[in-house]
Amino acid sequence: MPPKTEFGRHSLGIGLYLTGVFFFAVNDALGKWLVASYGVGEMLFIRSVGGVIMLVPLALYVGASLRIGGDWRLQLLRILAQTADSYCFYYSTRFLPLADVMTFYMAAPIIVTAISALALGERVGPYRWSAVIVGFIGVVIALAPSGEAFHPAALIALTGATCFAVSLAMTRKLRNDNPFALVTSQYIGSGAIGAVLSPLEWATPGATDLGLLLLLGIVSAGCFILITKAVALAPASLLAPFQYSAILWAAIFGWIVWMDVPTPRIILGNAILIASGLFVFYRERRLSISVSDRVEPIP
Repeated sequence: MPPKTEFGRHSLGIGLYLTGVFFFAVNDALGKWLVASYGVGEMLFIRSVGGVIMLVPLALYVGASLRIGGDWRLQLLRILAQTADSYCFYYSTRFLPLADVMTFYMAAPIIVTAISALALGERVGPYRWSAVIVGFIGVVIALAPSGEAFHPAALIALTGATCFAVSLAMTRKLRNDNPFALVTSQYIGSGAIGAVLSPLEWATPGATDLGLLLLLGIVSAGCFILITKAVALAPASLLAPFQYSAILWAAIFGWIVWMDVPTPRIILGNAILIASGLFVFYRERRLSISVSDRVEPIP
């Protein structure tokens, strides 16, 4: 049963979003590993197969409808934005360090906040803007982009970040649709586009890599289910600062998997990120649901 209070819905949305961002961090690391050997179109195609294999049986098990509704133009825009986001991310990691790509993608919360105010009619005050901007400063401190960040692929990464922000806004607009329906249609669409592009750089994967490519689809599908549900429960501008938690997970994975001991810079940057997220949550609680779920047109 969903929480009855607005604060309860927003809190659950934040929790789901944070969990989804964790899966995003896993997806990012796995995608960076695989894109060195396989074309981006091929990755999108096989990833989508893995995602659909997981989504359809799970939707049937929980009794979720896979029928999509709403404006078909918004549905199409959402699918194209999500596909472009994934393509740009994987492609840019071929030429840039993962830390640089993640820095550019952390511009997405700022873009999401702007879209929320201008296109969705959400009330975005100075405190939330401050949390987003301070969080981005923490990202720059933690990741310290290299000189390679000025590679032309940086424009592709920024394009991907913009597409991600647009897809979140469209997801918020379509929040009355079942998350399984939204994500399944997204994977069918991206799989079709990937199938068209995959012959350009096809490399037949072995059994292990095929399993990893399918796993990439399962992980990313789980991520999108969580984030889609989160955006249905809470305003996109409220959730935006919590995307920065991806940097915390990146630091933890680097420490555990690759034995990269966090430097003082990384610790300081992540402390700023955590503080910005806690500030948003504290203010939401302090004002007892200061932000309405109601979408109001801008005069």
